[in-house]
Amino acid sequence: MKKIYLLLLAVLIVTFTSYAQVQNRWQQHVNYTMHINMDVETHKFTGTQQLVYTNNSPDTLTKVFYHLYFNAFQPGSMMDIRSLNIIDPDGRVIDRISKLSEDEIGYQKVNSLKQDGKDLSYQIAGTILEVKLKKPILPNTKTTFDMEFEGQVPVQIRRSGRNSKEDISYSMSQWYPKLSEYDFEGWHANPYIAREFHGVWGDFDVNITIDAKYILGGSGYLQNGNDIGFGYEDKGVQVKNAGNTNTWHFVAPNVHDFMWAADPDYIHTKIQVPDGPMVHMLYDKNTANIEAWEKLPEYMVKMFSFMNKTFGKYPYDQFSVVHGGDGGMEYPMSTLVTGNRSERSLVGVTIHEAFHSWYQGVLGFNESKYPWMDEGFTSWASAITSQHIYDSESKDNPNLGSYATYFFQALSGQEEPLTTHADHFKTNRSYGINSYVKGAVILTQLGYVIGNDNLMKGMRRFYNTWKFRHPNANDHMRIMEKVSGIELDWYYEHFVNTVNQIDYKIDTLIETNGNAQLTLSRIGDMMMPIDLEIEYTDGTKELRYIPLRIMRAEKPVEDEEMMRITEEDWPWTHPTYQLLLSKPISKIKRIEIDPSKRLADVDPFSNKIEIGEKGTLIRPKPVKKE
Repeated sequence: MKKIYLLLLAVLIVTFTSYAQVQNRWQQHVNYTMHINMDVETHKFTGTQQLVYTNNSPDTLTKVFYHLYFNAFQPGSMMDIRSLNIIDPDGRVIDRISKLSEDEIGYQKVNSLKQDGKDLSYQIAGTILEVKLKKPILPNTKTTFDMEFEGQVPVQIRRSGRNSKEDISYSMSQWYPKLSEYDFEGWHANPYIAREFHGVWGDFDVNITIDAKYILGGSGYLQNGNDIGFGYEDKGVQVKNAGNTNTWHFVAPNVHDFMWAADPDYIHTKIQVPDGPMVHMLYDKNTANIEAWEKLPEYMVKMFSFMNKTFGKYPYDQFSVVHGGDGGMEYPMSTLVTGNRSERSLVGVTIHEAFHSWYQGVLGFNESKYPWMDEGFTSWASAITSQHIYDSESKDNPNLGSYATYFFQALSGQEEPLTTHADHFKTNRSYGINSYVKGAVILTQLGYVIGNDNLMKGMRRFYNTWKFRHPNANDHMRIMEKVSGIELDWYYEHFVNTVNQIDYKIDTLIETNGNAQLTLSRIGDMMMPIDLEIEYTDGTKELRYIPLRIMRAEKPVEDEEMMRITEEDWPWTHPTYQLLLSKPISKIKRIEIDPSKRLADVDPFSNKIEIGEKGTLIRPKPVKKE
């Protein structure tokens, strides 16, 4: 009884600590009500925005900032100059912004702004609206901002825009003046240079008046489908109108952004995921690969069913896959994807973008500051899900391809630490590999450190604990420590905060008093625990597990069918480790570090030896480092 009582007490303490940690992370709140009038002849729109802002912080706010993303699509903007000067510009941008004419640029102009009915002074600095408040916003109070604004939709260049290469009329992302996030680190009023986003949780009520020929889709739930004759029912639905325009009314609760797209040639289909969302698909009826879009619904059911069970449940009743954009881009309750793809490509990009609903949409990472958490976690989970959907034979490590790309970057000498802000990576290649690839490697390798069962359990607990809370890297580490019982600060300090590399080597194998003595060497700057598989000449295998002392614990046995012997801890200060085996060299066939291929060792060729005739050591061809 005493043991049960102590166990329950320990569970309560851990639960309370997790709850207190989350509760102390206050969140600001926004409530947007917007009315938009779109002129499809001029590609300009006017709008009103009422924003009720709740200051849940302990701070008094004397100013606020808005994002005006469309202003990036003007010659001389920060996005334009960045693209003209970076050595590997995005192929979709290059010098295109610098060549835009007045009727092709994008802009957002604020015509009036009031706080609680009183005019405010403000100035525009590129893509940021800087506002000085006449009335400070005290802690735990609300204020109301009323704005009149106008905008021009740029030609499709990056994410947003009109008349894309695939002939989609409007991809309306980052289209409205959007209040910047203020959190425990302060304001996040970063200029837009085509990288990532961060937003405030809130509710959106959006009315869009547009030419009656157009069909709309995107974030949120359509409120008046019956009124305009669009019930999201069947292919080729015709929208009725009471004149030349329709007003589409959408509501999106508890999200941090709102996207919509419009085209007169959209086909609409939908499918209900059992115990999951209704998935809507809108795509151009003239797309070259319409067969791939017609097969997409069955994949969406498989995808959402697996993702809900494996990674945590998607919390909304709807998700929309909308043909548009310039590749694939995630938004709350929706995604924009280009459509002229093979079936495998369309499914793959949709899985990836939909998975952002977990990490960018629900957990709401600060993508600018932690792009590796958003893109990396999404890439990791997408690979696992794709493997499941396609029943791939490569069951051991679905993220193995990410390791090869990470090794390429690490050995190039151009790797940058993951603490680098998304906007400040020196090259687009470095940003992409670090964010998408190394981020995926971090999680896969974490499974090597704490055990894959703990990894999956920890990721579900992280999602359920921190959803709608904007967690950071430390929050993730603490959850993984609690689930595994292993200290992990060293792992994040090295693999996230630095470019230290992992490089271990099977160094020497000698015989002492009839037993083999093995020496392992740590060549790289980063320490790791070691899984060492030994295969004997009689066909038996065993795993020698060498934890790091700094871990203060061991991972659980992962393979019950193989004998595991836990050896003494390896102190990270010691560059070598000696291991005495219980058999002579003549009885050993093979020795290998990390047979699961989850250790991101930059020279894996030095991790394996085979024993030849007369005890000679046969090593694989070493990797050529340049």
